[in-house]
Amino acid sequence: MPPDDESIIEIFSSIQGEGKYVGCRQVFVRGEGCNLHCSYCDTSCEPHEHSICMVETHAGSRKFDRLKNPLSMDAIMRRIRLLLDEVPHQAISLTGGEPLLHAGFIRELSADISMPLFLDTNGTLYRELGDVIDCIDMISMDIKLPSATGRELWEEHKRFLMVAMERELYVKIVLAAETTQVEFRRAIDLLAGTVPNVLLILQPVTPNEKCRAASPEKVLNYQAYALQYLKDVRVIPQTHKLMGQL
Repeated sequence: MPPDDESIIEIFSSIQGEGKYVGCRQVFVRGEGCNLHCSYCDTSCEPHEHSICMVETHAGSRKFDRLKNPLSMDAIMRRIRLLLDEVPHQAISLTGGEPLLHAGFIRELSADISMPLFLDTNGTLYRELGDVIDCIDMISMDIKLPSATGRELWEEHKRFLMVAMERELYVKIVLAAETTQVEFRRAIDLLAGTVPNVLLILQPVTPNEKCRAASPEKVLNYQAYALQYLKDVRVIPQTHKLMGQL
């Protein structure tokens, strides 16, 4: 693969459905690959699994061209610009999978397109973030709990936070029936000790065969606990699922 080619899952224009910028129009660029396998993940993003990139023909049309992966940077930039030119957008959302696996692509994109870059990340690849932090405008960082990943990532998250705090940052924790009080409190301790003024989004999980919904009482109790240590704690579900958006 030439160094400037990328395997992309999809490029489309839609409404941001999670976190602080719910309701904002963004162009979504979904890259292949992830270094984690979370139980609630709703995206098939294994590397080399997508021979075709689905690219929306017009902003909001829900009609897609099927382009063969990997795509040249010129082709990717051209299709992103077409969507940006049709409708005013708030940002380009870099998502996945884990978009920091495509750090070189992020740097090239930032150099060629003058639009804020919104990074939606699992918050573990702190070295890669350091390589492109100057290219990023906004960061939505997950705290991945052991009940969802099967492993502890506290040190990776702490190091990531120390880099991410250089930019506009908010943190998201997905709450499921499987979420334990011990791991949740440890996550709050981490945030309170590192970025005490950060906005925290608690996101009730969209259930699947591997995870169950958190009860309304559990969500309220966890928010009440977090508010003892953090100033701004909001509960926001995946609203794009409710609206039937991509």
